[in-house]
Amino acid sequence: MELEYWHLLFLPLFFVLGWAAARIDIRHLVKESRALPRSYFRGLNFLLNEQPDRAIESFVEAVRVDPETVELHFALGSLFRRRGETERAIRMHQSLIDRDELPQDLKLQALSELGQDYLKAGLLDRAEEIFDRLRESPRAEDAKRNLLEIYQLEKDWEKAIAIAAELPDFASQKEVAEYYCELAAAEMIRSHPDAATEHLKSALERNRKCVRASLLQGDIAVQQERVAEAIACWQRIEQQDPTYLALVAKRLLEAFRKLERRDEGLLLLRGYLERYPSLDLLDVVFQLVLECEGAEAAYALVRDELRRNPTLLGFDKLIEARSLISPPESRADLDLAKGIVQGYTRRLARYRCDNCGFKARQFYWRCPACGGWETYSPKRTEEFDLTP
Repeated sequence: MELEYWHLLFLPLFFVLGWAAARIDIRHLVKESRALPRSYFRGLNFLLNEQPDRAIESFVEAVRVDPETVELHFALGSLFRRRGETERAIRMHQSLIDRDELPQDLKLQALSELGQDYLKAGLLDRAEEIFDRLRESPRAEDAKRNLLEIYQLEKDWEKAIAIAAELPDFASQKEVAEYYCELAAAEMIRSHPDAATEHLKSALERNRKCVRASLLQGDIAVQQERVAEAIACWQRIEQQDPTYLALVAKRLLEAFRKLERRDEGLLLLRGYLERYPSLDLLDVVFQLVLECEGAEAAYALVRDELRRNPTLLGFDKLIEARSLISPPESRADLDLAKGIVQGYTRRLARYRCDNCGFKARQFYWRCPACGGWETYSPKRTEEFDLTP
């Protein structure tokens, strides 16, 4: 299509219209800016200069000068909550809810923010009440997510399972399986093995690779004197996630001892150590080798493993093994060296959350810091090793 010369007449017209629209927007922006209190801009300046305390003071003053600044109320309430000043956040959001002239969507937003304030403050019953009210509102999705967090904090696993069914894109099947495992663990404490077994079946239906379900099934079998069945449950973990074998190594050791099948247990655990090396597996295999083959064989095992995977914790185990075969006059020096090394290893041996990095001496299925499920590696780690 060829350009007609008369089309060019429209270009100046478009330019004039664009210039006029820009002038209108600029005037509107200037008018709005002049309407804002000066303390608002001082607050922004303090925020940009990383002075949050002075910024909050300025924003509070701005809200006092112009109570109609709704968005500033929301921003200030969120700032208070993040800083742990939950009482001030609650007052800020409650004042918005009490406004009769506030539009319904903003009232729902303020109610949701108030629920988060209560959740942050640990007032779970009040937070739950608010988010229950929001379940049938346009903010239902966010309300259900907060309810799921509340139910987990309250350890109300049946409610957590129910609400998770309404959040298929948020709550994974892995997490739901963990909820069933929590129910099973509670039933085991109450000596209800049948109920616990049903919950564990549900867990494996949700996640066939749920290691914790297999581990607890083995524990129930041991309680009912079905030791061989327990071993089979724990062996299944190799197909689910072999890194978790470190958690059941001691259980397997005790089970093979009960059945007087230590040689078979030693063969199995040695194979695990060869394929999936870990400090906990080494401890267990060391004990079995010491029982079955003697101190020299136990020392050779640790020495070979240390060569393959040099770590300070492994070196600590080597000193222990060496002292078993050393003459009495040398043991004092070895005990001294072991004491020095253990002073470091006690601080180094930690389980670490892959999600937030939180470290702990014991293993957690749910991180106490970030709340993630199965985020802890089942293998203890060190800050450094002896690799040259």
